[in-house]
Amino acid sequence: MLVLASASPRRKELLSLLVKEFEVLPADIDETPLLQENPQDYVIRMAQQKAVACADMLASKSSNIANVIIASDTSVVVDDQILGKPDSLNDAKRMLRLLSGRVHQVVTSLCVFNPKNQHQVLSSVNTQVTFRSISDLEMEYYWRTGEPQDKAGAYAIQGHGAVFVESIQGSYSAVVGLPLYECAQILSQFGIHSLEEMSHE
Repeated sequence: MLVLASASPRRKELLSLLVKEFEVLPADIDETPLLQENPQDYVIRMAQQKAVACADMLASKSSNIANVIIASDTSVVVDDQILGKPDSLNDAKRMLRLLSGRVHQVVTSLCVFNPKNQHQVLSSVNTQVTFRSISDLEMEYYWRTGEPQDKAGAYAIQGHGAVFVESIQGSYSAVVGLPLYECAQILSQFGIHSLEEMSHE
């Protein structure tokens, strides 16, 4: 059994491109960055903690521990500052002003974990995203769509936020929330082969 430790509909949709059947069990953890924590270390730690928390929940529910758990975390980073999810229009505008007319990084981590034998593989993917200049009025219109409110960095590249993206260097799927190439490579180490899975449809 494969379990996705995330409530994100975007991650669920992306994983379904690789694997036909899996369960979803979101892991609730403290996502506060540590003092002076490097963004790369932060996203890796988040994915690792989500995977372990998910394994603990499964173990408490049943003696049949999941074969493989997959967890991921995505952070938008500018000037070494991690931009989380905005809590208000003003917070979203603050973030979008930081991103406007410049390059930022999207760091996405991946943790694939087998609780039975404690086998764990960690990975992270860095993608450079360049934004065009964004006016305050556009930011307000964008906020009204409801899209930025649960997105790191206050935007979704797969949604209306795509109009701000001038260029991207790296993995598009990682920016959306799950790096598909890396995910497929790691899952194969756990005996889960995406093309083989899909060919059985």
